[in-house]
Amino acid sequence: MMKLTNYLPFLHWGPELRDRDTLRADLVAGLTGAIVVLPQGVAFAAIAGMPPAYGLYAAMVPAIIAALFGSSRHLVSGPTTAASIVLFSALSQLADPGSIDYIALAITLTFLVGVTQLVMGLARMGSLVNFISHSVVIGFTAGAALLIATSQLRNFFGVDIHRSHDIISRFVLLFQHSSEFNYYAVAVGSVTMIVGILNKRYFPKIPYLLTAMFAGTFFSVLTNGYATAHGHHIETVAALPAVLPPLSMPQFDIKIFKELAPAILATTLFALTEAVAIARSLAARSGQTINGNQEFIAQGLSNIGGSFFSAYVATGSFNRSGINYAAGAKTPFAAIVAGVLLIGMVPMIAPLAAYLPKAAMAGLLFLVAWGLIDWHHIFHIAKASKKELGVLITTFVATLFLELEFAILLGVLSSLFVYLNRTAKPHIYDRVPDPESAKRSFNTRPGLKACPQLRLLRLDGSVWFGAVNWVNERIRAPLHAKQKHLLLLAQGINFVDVAGAELFAQEAIKRRKEGGGFYMYGLKPGVCAPLTQGDYFRDIGAENTFDSKTEALATIIPNLDHSICAECSIRCFKECASLPRPKTSE
Repeated sequence: MMKLTNYLPFLHWGPELRDRDTLRADLVAGLTGAIVVLPQGVAFAAIAGMPPAYGLYAAMVPAIIAALFGSSRHLVSGPTTAASIVLFSALSQLADPGSIDYIALAITLTFLVGVTQLVMGLARMGSLVNFISHSVVIGFTAGAALLIATSQLRNFFGVDIHRSHDIISRFVLLFQHSSEFNYYAVAVGSVTMIVGILNKRYFPKIPYLLTAMFAGTFFSVLTNGYATAHGHHIETVAALPAVLPPLSMPQFDIKIFKELAPAILATTLFALTEAVAIARSLAARSGQTINGNQEFIAQGLSNIGGSFFSAYVATGSFNRSGINYAAGAKTPFAAIVAGVLLIGMVPMIAPLAAYLPKAAMAGLLFLVAWGLIDWHHIFHIAKASKKELGVLITTFVATLFLELEFAILLGVLSSLFVYLNRTAKPHIYDRVPDPESAKRSFNTRPGLKACPQLRLLRLDGSVWFGAVNWVNERIRAPLHAKQKHLLLLAQGINFVDVAGAELFAQEAIKRRKEGGGFYMYGLKPGVCAPLTQGDYFRDIGAENTFDSKTEALATIIPNLDHSICAECSIRCFKECASLPRPKTSE
């Protein structure tokens, strides 16, 4: 049964719906999501070059399938601004947007993207998302939240300015048209926000997003007549097409497959990265664990299934997922409810969308965007690590000014650079027996005197090809020129690759030629594998590796130059007691 739940996650969370509070929360969140997507779906379809109804189709069947098979409890799949832009840029050169041929290509592309996503999931390639660090997720989420908010400025202030994907251009255009602000629309948006904030603070059990939406709509109905009389109009969402998703069929033509090949790869990688990044960002807030492979499978199945119900490419939606989380959803059933309600609501409620003011939708999305910014973790990262803060800021800025997939990629590369830079410089420090310790424990306390012939060096980290030069420089820089013997304290070494094994072997050969020796103490069994399999122990000498400190010193001390010992007064090892004492002047 446990194996089956790995592939059918709904068997795991399904029983939770027996709890009335959970079921109620999911129903309310689902209703909220279904209402919010009505105007959004039409807008996304317009961006994608598709007829308005197709934006709603993409929010129906794909959302239900993704919720059934995904591992995230809050991710809602459907049409998105970014996915719509990618679709338009990929297909507009092959057919006229909105045409029958264009729609056919979009349906086929959706099917092929779904197949590719499914194959990647079944091939267990979900681990790729592990390279998206927490800092990247936080930065990406904050950037996307700001994009969501700024995209609604035109609706909030009621100005007719063209859409811009550049965040700076949005503010510039808004400033240039400041004299045209519709303050009746601003009042509607403000009422929506104020009611939402007060509802969330003082009546947390009541779904504040729905309350805010109804309040904004009601206020708009009351004031619209007065606004019209004074030469203003509170713009509302147009009536939506009252139709159900018709059946469709992808075109199975090898020529079309070849034409769409570049678009398939770009759209697949983008859709998966966006979906998993959103799922992880919400999971970080809810304490949930995301299965990347299962999300790949769920996204693949949702697009395959959606392509037979007139849906174009669907992926994780920041708007709907954020609203789903903010509305208190407990299980993926909320997304299923939203999809089912949308199917049932469209024929009946679509005409009523004409009463929903765009300013109220803008105010609602302002609240959602603010909630997506994780201030707590941002301040925590800023205090904990400047490098991680740099990754966060890099991702945040890239999200604002680059395409989302490139922003995530840049964030991932920044994280890898920080990680590789850190692992390329493992911690290496000298250790000296502490005479104040009963067992002469090795210590790094300043002022302790080291043996002039034997150097004790501890290495914490991995010795791989990127760290070899760093390690070699520090190994070859002893405290004393006569320290020809080196005992490497290897308890902290976690990994050694071929380059690292060769470094140790060469060091052993070099020190023997110089009349010294290279020894290793506390090497972990797993780390020994490359040294053994590559016959590097033959150069190091199995007799020069030890499991105990006492055994190591008992073997090494007799090999030191006793003439130097005879002049040494440090005597830092217990084993030095059996060596010739330093000559005293008469």
